[in-house]
Amino acid sequence: MDALDNVISPLRDFTKDSVCLFKRCHKPDCKGIPSISSSYFEFTKVALCIVINIALMGFIELFVKLIFISIKNIIVGST
Repeated sequence: MDALDNVISPLRDFTKDSVCLFKRCHKPDCKGIPSISSSYFEFTKVALCIVINIALMGFIELFVKLIFISIKNIIVGST
């Protein structure tokens, strides 16, 4: 039982501290008292922006690589 308490006690403390932190944090677009639903929507907006940014940068990198590979083949092939 003591080994089980040694495992569960830190997890319980971590979840308790995480819930307290989540409740106390005020999001930038929150009006008045923050609630779980407004902070959830704030999180989804930020997560969506990050996903769009990563996808956009990936496509830009893909097109730049395709252009430079073809230019490099033209230059190397002509010499």
